[in-house]
Amino acid sequence: MTGVESPAYEPGHGLLKGRTAVITAAAGAGIGGATARRFLEEGARVLISDAHTRRLKEHEAGLGREFPGAVAAVPCDVTDETQVRALFEAAVREHGKLDIVVNNAGLGGTSDLVDMTDEQWSRVLDVTLNGTFRCTRAALRALRDTGGGVIVNNASVVGWRAQAGQAHYAAAKAGVMALTRCAAIEAAAYGVRVNAVAPSLAMHPHLVKVTSPELLRELTEREAFGRYAEPWEVANVIVFLASGYSSYLTGEVVAVSSQHP
Repeated sequence: MTGVESPAYEPGHGLLKGRTAVITAAAGAGIGGATARRFLEEGARVLISDAHTRRLKEHEAGLGREFPGAVAAVPCDVTDETQVRALFEAAVREHGKLDIVVNNAGLGGTSDLVDMTDEQWSRVLDVTLNGTFRCTRAALRALRDTGGGVIVNNASVVGWRAQAGQAHYAAAKAGVMALTRCAAIEAAAYGVRVNAVAPSLAMHPHLVKVTSPELLRELTEREAFGRYAEPWEVANVIVFLASGYSSYLTGEVVAVSSQHP
């Protein structure tokens, strides 16, 4: 299949003007970094976070030059409850309120279940599922106290679809989907909406370099467009879920995918 070219980059339309957002795992060129940029382009003030302190500071500096006064950074390892609490306390302290939280932090890996160690299983679950739980809990407390808002979690189509070597990641992402639905029911009373995106294949130049050509070809051939998604294409859907245009959506998992069965 010949791949369809990526579309033109959509300019901002002020959809998040005046809102404050926290985005985890937002350093670098992946979905988190693309989401931070899109939020800034849509008029939000953004607090980015990541466990990689040096990369986080570099990304903060780069965005800060383009969007002066609109971006700040707080290092946070989502497996550490103390750091998670400090992140959300910093967000409220810095801006006086919190409107949007994007739980993007996750950890992958490939291992057949028969060879998978307890440490491999636990590490992926602790970052991807438990980390989302910790941040969702902290976000709900902050948003409840500041008058409502939006949480968007990053899941994956492997939470629905089987893929060899991905038992730990698939279980974690399926858990994120279930967590999203349950949190949405509880959070409605606080005026908080909770939804998730489920990308199929989003790549960036650094990730392409560490993915074998054979695997990349196999994965892209499953996509109707014959190409992987650009991280900003996933970020566009996150913007939609964070904005007023999705005001009646909660507890939903939106596939960002051109993957056919």
